[in-house]
Amino acid sequence: MEHHGVGEPEETEPDVRFTYANERTFLAWNRTALALLATGVAASEFLPRHHFPGGPRALGIPLIALGALVAVTSLTQWRANERAMRRQLPLPPSRMPLVLAVGIAVMAVVAAVVVLVGAAR
Repeated sequence: MEHHGVGEPEETEPDVRFTYANERTFLAWNRTALALLATGVAASEFLPRHHFPGGPRALGIPLIALGALVAVTSLTQWRANERAMRRQLPLPPSRMPLVLAVGIAVMAVVAAVVVLVGAAR
């Protein structure tokens, strides 16, 4: 066990199985982030612009931003989990489901607006 200064808890090397599980979860969230980024780029560049000229970018840019947010949030969650395991503390609650659910709900609203505005033209 190591002591990292006054008031800091001692840390131990966690069971490698838990470390690998934490890493696999991190990698899964990053696959999701990459899928969001790629979909955002594809929407921005390849969707037709004839019904609503700003529609493809209105769909693509939020997807790209959501992908970036998922990537950053997954890193902070991975670090928090790693720290908790090393300090033999309960794992912190994950923010990832909330981030992704809210992000997808916002994208659904944006998509509905793009479709409605495009249909009205």
